[in-house]
Amino acid sequence: MNEELKNRLIFLAEKYETPDFVNDDPSRVLRRYGTLKDTELAAFCAAMLAFGQRQQFLQKCEIIFAAADNAGGFYEWIKIRAYQELFNDSPKKFYRFYSYADMRALFDRMHAIIEESGTLEEYYKKMLAQTGGDYAFALSQCFAGCKIVPQGKNCANKRLWMYLRWMVRTGSCVDLGCWSWLNPANLLIPLDTHVLSQSQKLGLLPPDAGATRKSAVLLTSQLAEIWQNDPAKGDFALFGLGVDKTEKTGSGLGGDGGGL
Repeated sequence: MNEELKNRLIFLAEKYETPDFVNDDPSRVLRRYGTLKDTELAAFCAAMLAFGQRQQFLQKCEIIFAAADNAGGFYEWIKIRAYQELFNDSPKKFYRFYSYADMRALFDRMHAIIEESGTLEEYYKKMLAQTGGDYAFALSQCFAGCKIVPQGKNCANKRLWMYLRWMVRTGSCVDLGCWSWLNPANLLIPLDTHVLSQSQKLGLLPPDAGATRKSAVLLTSQLAEIWQNDPAKGDFALFGLGVDKTEKTGSGLGGDGGGL
């Protein structure tokens, strides 16, 4: 990577990793609740819905969070199974191709996790030890059988890595860093179609690269040339690059663009 590109990415990362970033981003849920046990569950829910048109999935998240808040918080909502009032076993779609039954399965699994281990964090620690230390794979296995949670070992698993970015990166005004026992140097970039496209245009990924784990590993290694101990910071830079271009052209960021 040449120095000009490095400096450009550093500038964009600093420009966009600001408190204002969370205003229209699912990461705003990270500071909605005052306790980690609420936050880690609510944030996981938000991350799993973070695809498609931004305003649409944010609206769906708000429906869920409003119901949870009425029950005393997200953790309590899961613990007493109050989510059953909103989510039944209906095949009717709640968001895109995920049904009310799919959402119910996710929350049933959350209930089982906290019944067994108290918090998602404690359960995840055990699963990480059992599965050999792969951050995203271990997280997916916490929710094995849940349709809404990506399960592939060879795909980019963008939503899982985005959640892990939120929970692991410290010293950020966006990411919470409450799972600080994990090493941010081991995070992969949350690779969605927008980040893939921008990376190809910059020459960070080959033109025929797909949204795969292999591509995410390659892109992360490139970003580690700048942020050796924190390559996921580059997510803000690539998001910022897209925003800068759309501001110049007057077009909007569609799809699953940016840091989503």
